Amino acid sequence: MSPAAAAAARATSVAATFSASTTPSSRGLLRRPFPGTPAPRRAVASMAVSAPRSAAAASFLERRESERALHFVKYQGLGNDFIMVDNRDSAVPKVTPEEAAKMCDRNFGIGADGVIFVMPGVNGADYTMRIFNSDGSEPEMCGNGVRCFARFIAELENLQGTHSFKIHTGAGLIIPEIQNDGKVKVDMGQPILNGPDVPTKLSSTKNEAVVQAEMVIDGLTWYVTCVSMGNPHCVTFGAKELKDLHVDDWDLSDVGPKFEHHDMFPARTNTEFVQVLSRSHLKMRVWERGAGATLACGTGACAVVVAAVLEGRAERKCVVDLPGGPLEIEWREDNNHVYMTGPAEAVFYGSFVH
Repeated sequence: MSPAAAAAARATSVAATFSASTTPSSRGLLRRPFPGTPAPRRAVASMAVSAPRSAAAASFLERRESERALHFVKYQGLGNDFIMVDNRDSAVPKVTPEEAAKMCDRNFGIGADGVIFVMPGVNGADYTMRIFNSDGSEPEMCGNGVRCFARFIAELENLQGTHSFKIHTGAGLIIPEIQNDGKVKVDMGQPILNGPDVPTKLSSTKNEAVVQAEMVIDGLTWYVTCVSMGNPHCVTFGAKELKDLHVDDWDLSDVGPKFEHHDMFPARTNTEFVQVLSRSHLKMRVWERGAGATLACGTGACAVVVAAVLEGRAERKCVVDLPGGPLEIEWREDNNHVYMTGPAEAVFYGSFVH
């Protein structure tokens, strides 16, 4: 360890070590559950990075560096990245919300949009998914996160080929299925359109739904449609004063928080800014509740297609372009369920000492 790294370790009493791999393999790396550890006291503050061979990565994860070491895998779905923790031996997260926020810090921690825990299933589900956002808040569910969750389970259980799981979440039962091409297709359930259930205080404009309702922010009258995919979304295709909405022109760090914390959203909201390229091709950017501007949001992409259909802008099956890449979204008419298909990949494997 260099003198600078040693000084940092002494100052913080924590350390983290990582192994990186751009082509992670399921062979041997996560066949056995990670060792259980006591509840953490500190979060990651200093890191060292290396890139060993895959065999070295396997031995790295399978050895216990100390009684306080907790292993994790960093996953990403279209750039929406998560710290995945094997928590199957306990119904209590091994990391507190405050520690999760420190771990997600991209300068002083590991860096991620959230920490996701694989926990024992309840009520007939195979597993339970909990997530802490990068600000320490806990959302009901995360679409990109559940795809990463499914791939992580396959690694943990050493599963090959097509598999589906019943996942208990704060948004209800979610069923992801790993496809032969490695992508994950997720039955996201039925969208919630009743305004108070989203929740939003905006008045309904179409039956019980809030469709193209007006909301003034910074002098602009935005047209918004509110959808819940188990978590709240406010979708906008533009404002009265705008001829066209070009989503790349907007500074989401400025306008996003004004939507998220608006009085009309008692539980705060995720906000999607959408550009219609065709009736089967949409482009969106997202400001996520509790995480800010992210490269992708699976539940947001689902909400966007639902909103586009309600406003008569698109068909029920669309490709949705996000900054991190495309998702395939379908809102089926026969069962009212929304289906999302997209990638999820392991980025690197590591452990941190707390």
